[in-house]
Amino acid sequence: MESLGDQNNPEEPVKAPNKGKAMAVVVPLLGTLVVVAGVVTALIGSTQPLEFGWVAYAPLANNPFSTSGAALVGPMTQNGYLIAVAGLLLLAFWAGHRLGRRTQ
Repeated sequence: MESLGDQNNPEEPVKAPNKGKAMAVVVPLLGTLVVVAGVVTALIGSTQPLEFGWVAYAPLANNPFSTSGAALVGPMTQNGYLIAVAGLLLLAFWAGHRLGRRTQ
C-alpha cells in the first residue's frame, strides 16, 4: 500500500499553468468585446429620439437663434462612446505591454 507521499516522483517536474499564454488570449478578447458593446450601445442610443427644449429671451437681438449644425448627443450614446474608448484603451495597453516586453 502506498501513502500519498510515495506518489510524488522527483524526476518529473510539475508543470504550472502558464498565465502569460492565457492572458495573451483573454485580454484582447475582453477588449474587443468591450469595444463592440460600446459601439452597439452608442448605435442603440443614437436611434432613440432626443428631447430638447430651449427657452431664451434676447430683446436686443435682431436675428433669430438657429440650432442648425448643433450636434446633440444623448446620454446613452455618450455612455456607449465611453465604453468603446475604455475597450480601446485596454487594447492599447495590452499591445504596448506585448510589444514592450523583453523576451528571455
